[in-house]
Amino acid sequence: MSDRVIDQQGHVKGTDTDTDMFLCCVQVPKSASYTDSSDDETSPRDKQQKNSKGNGDFCIKNIKQADFGRREIEIAEQEMPALMALRKRAQGEKPLAGAKVVGCTHITAQTAVLMETLSALGAQCRWAACNIYSTQNEVAAALAEGGFSVFAWKGESEDDFWWCIDRCVNVEGWQPNMILDDGGDLTHWIYKKYPNMFKKIKGIVEESVTGVHRLYQLSKAGKLCVPAMNVNDSVTKQKFDNLYCCRESILDGLKRTTDVMFGGKQVVVCGYGEVGKGCCAALKAMDSACSASHSCLNLNEVIRQVDIVITCTGNKNVVVREYLDRMKNGCIVCNMGHSNTEIDVASLRTPELTWERVRSQVDHVIWPDGKRVVLLAEGRLLNLSCSTVPTFVLSITATTQALALIELYNAPEGRYKQDVYLLPKKMDEYVASLHLPTFDAHLTELTDEQAKYLGLNKNGPFKPNYYR
Repeated sequence: MSDRVIDQQGHVKGTDTDTDMFLCCVQVPKSASYTDSSDDETSPRDKQQKNSKGNGDFCIKNIKQADFGRREIEIAEQEMPALMALRKRAQGEKPLAGAKVVGCTHITAQTAVLMETLSALGAQCRWAACNIYSTQNEVAAALAEGGFSVFAWKGESEDDFWWCIDRCVNVEGWQPNMILDDGGDLTHWIYKKYPNMFKKIKGIVEESVTGVHRLYQLSKAGKLCVPAMNVNDSVTKQKFDNLYCCRESILDGLKRTTDVMFGGKQVVVCGYGEVGKGCCAALKAMDSACSASHSCLNLNEVIRQVDIVITCTGNKNVVVREYLDRMKNGCIVCNMGHSNTEIDVASLRTPELTWERVRSQVDHVIWPDGKRVVLLAEGRLLNLSCSTVPTFVLSITATTQALALIELYNAPEGRYKQDVYLLPKKMDEYVASLHLPTFDAHLTELTDEQAKYLGLNKNGPFKPNYYR
């Protein structure tokens, strides 16, 4: 494994090797925590804490914040109707009875609703954070008070990060048989440290683009030794988490950080996938001239004129130093893609440029002639760094994750081989159907004649597996 260091800005330094397919991907927060963890600088690893029942199998910032965290979770439950419906419908059947789920995701109020749902369905859970900055300390406290083995706090070091994952996995008398991952770090750690555990693990559920990519790499190399479910590309999750979510959150992130007026601004959106379409739709509605106005341009042609540059390609070095040098004074630069590789931020850390932090997650990068470029979230994902993701979106994601765990855990031997699979289309449609009552929406059932004409089952699935 290659050596890596996380600096104070959250950047991971180091390189991959052929055998080290999983990066320590420092992801950005899914929502902000309202607690200030700087009040107590004592490392949670140096504390002895127990909940009200005397259980100490956890490591968090402060168990005394549990009541506040419980209120956060209760608020999140109101906007996660499908997950709550799944909990109510399936808790009698206990489809996850005997499941021992080890998870590594953002530890937020929404994740807490997922964890408590898995527990209600019969699973035992141990959890670590996939991001050193995103943990809501009060929520972690509420989970620990509720009896969950949680190892996470906001502001972990890299050593803390891996220690927490190890504490979830390496415990006497308990061995996981399911993995729920977001980014691939947990899967990587088990592959590296405890490969024999895969003899009892029934499957992996992976939520992120990065983690899924690395699972496909493992599969292609013949090193994936258990079935894996790619929930990132489930249609319902993809539409809400990418298109609709970004359509709502791009403006929120820009407004919170810059107070910018969008009307009349020239905006270039690099990338026109689901995320790019969502960004363009929002900006166009605010009377900004952007690439959604059916102008397909080369960035080199417009870089001197634009007021805002947004990247969402999933690629690297989309906005390089050459473009940054040519931008107008006051140009806002931000990223809506998954990782912080799209904007070449490293090229701006040179002696001739001055960095000025003007507010949280907002830096002015100042050139020698006085020109300023406004860089948001140091090139990391804007909506998750500077605002929040709608809880309703996470209801869809979490419900999809829960169903994927149920499917892999209960699948008969031989249904899934050592490969990466999409969630069955019928389950994808079931996730969508669980959310319909929230909108008071009703579906018209096909008649027998209509179903026969279309060659479909009246109860679905209604789309082929290749439909995206």
